[in-house]
Amino acid sequence: MTDVRVTYDKTVNAAYVYLTEPRARVKSARMYPCNPVDVDGMINLDFDEQGRLIGIEVLAASSKLPEYLLRSAERLDAEGA
Repeated sequence: MTDVRVTYDKTVNAAYVYLTEPRARVKSARMYPCNPVDVDGMINLDFDEQGRLIGIEVLAASSKLPEYLLRSAERLDAEGA
């Protein structure tokens, strides 16, 4: 099974799913926002310079992602500190 890094900030209810090597520092070259009406929220896809999907930002994360994933995510808010 592959480990995927997930961060979550409960204060703003936003999560980020990294699809790169866990320690890699890859910059986003292009962001593609999904249509909020189609996904009932806001989800942004980040791509690198080669057009590879490198991460997914999920706003209103508690209504879009499974609870177990948010519980196990690296916390970025004060509760996680």
